[in-house]
Amino acid sequence: MIHYRFIVFILGSFLSILALAMTIPGAMDLFYHDPNWVYFGEGAAITGFVGILLMLSFKPEGDPSFEVRETFIFTVSSWVTISLFASLPFMLSGTAPTFTDAFFEAISGLTTTGATVLDNLQYAPPGILLWRALLQWLGGIGIVVMALTILPALKIGGMQLFRSEFSDRSEKYLPRVSQISLAILSTYLLISAFCAVAYWFAGMRAFEALCFMMSTVSTAGFATSDLSLGAFDNVWIEAVAIVFMLMGSITLLLFTRFLQGDRKTLWKDSQVRVFLSLIATVVLFVTLWLWKTDQYDLLNALRHGTFTVVSIASTTGFTTVDFSGWGSFPLIFFFLLMFVGGCTGSTAGGIKIFRIQILFKAAKTQIRQLRRPHGVFEPLYNMKRLRESEFMSVLAFFALYILCYAALALSLSFCGVDILSSLSGSATILGNVGPGLGTYIGPASHYGDLPEAAKWIVMVGMLVGRLELLAVLILLTPNFWRT
Repeated sequence: MIHYRFIVFILGSFLSILALAMTIPGAMDLFYHDPNWVYFGEGAAITGFVGILLMLSFKPEGDPSFEVRETFIFTVSSWVTISLFASLPFMLSGTAPTFTDAFFEAISGLTTTGATVLDNLQYAPPGILLWRALLQWLGGIGIVVMALTILPALKIGGMQLFRSEFSDRSEKYLPRVSQISLAILSTYLLISAFCAVAYWFAGMRAFEALCFMMSTVSTAGFATSDLSLGAFDNVWIEAVAIVFMLMGSITLLLFTRFLQGDRKTLWKDSQVRVFLSLIATVVLFVTLWLWKTDQYDLLNALRHGTFTVVSIASTTGFTTVDFSGWGSFPLIFFFLLMFVGGCTGSTAGGIKIFRIQILFKAAKTQIRQLRRPHGVFEPLYNMKRLRESEFMSVLAFFALYILCYAALALSLSFCGVDILSSLSGSATILGNVGPGLGTYIGPASHYGDLPEAAKWIVMVGMLVGRLELLAVLILLTPNFWRT
């Protein structure tokens, strides 16, 4: 039997926290004498009332406990519920003309996708801009905690590889989770503070530095202008963004260990080495292409090439130039990077580097086995032996990822979206990247022109990709609901 009381009780507590968060951009609007502060007050009142009502009405009796089924239901329902109430300021203020657009903007922020349906952002009220950034920042820390505590226990897509290292399903599970969460939050706050100060020193105003900090460390990509970071045309700001986008796409707990004195922990991790090596390789190819095709001189080719590669590889989605006109060679690289993503335990999306590594190890093992049928081969990951169940979990995840990608592409094309936008859009939303290629969702455009049905398909894709596919798809199977 599923224990719904505890699930609803926690949802109520989350909504109460969300209501408090709404007062921050409301105070910002009040500070700037913008009348939109009223809408944040109304949204906070509605959200807080519902949250407190749920907490009082569904207070669990006895010691609360989560089984596997409750964890799946809670994971999905929490993201959907919070996104629904987070859309209130967009609806009440009229910033988003329809409920679909308001919900789209909220879920895009919380899943750190960074896809937007809004334009003329440079003229938007400061509270709205701050709210969009705050949703990304909150979503970023929520994603990291989920990836390091919940998903390993659920054995989703090979995440059990990190179970012994990052989580524990013993009787001390809750204390262990709280300790990990506190360590992650402390590191996240420290990185955020450094990022904001660095942006400010690089030339941003304090408000812009705050908003872009939240978008950068969460590898999300919302901006305060339609031109994204290109509005500044400042190489130092771009350098700061590159550094912190990379930090956001690396396992956050590794930075915690680094700060605790383990100076070699970052480079010892095979994910980090492969991720940084991949970025360096793609940057080299893209830079040489831009230079040899006379689109930029060597320094500017390196500047724009590095920024764009890091932005897409980290699934942030910031832009400085419209890269859709660079030619097919770099665009193929960008398209493939949308699938790869960053490291597990980071705010980045995509398939994740560790799964790509395991797929290659599985292929290598199979080839060696064909050559020496009687040989015994034990593939290693981070100096640990990989079990067959971990291989199968990753292979199942990869197969489902491709199937979901195909389903999204077909669904978007059925809605009348052109083929390039459908193919790139499916990759970018499932990987939580943001900008795509094509007429509708290119780096210089936004998702506001998509048909309404296509927007709902995109929203489903963002949620499925963010929750690592299986957490959502398992709820659609009849066996899950049978007692």
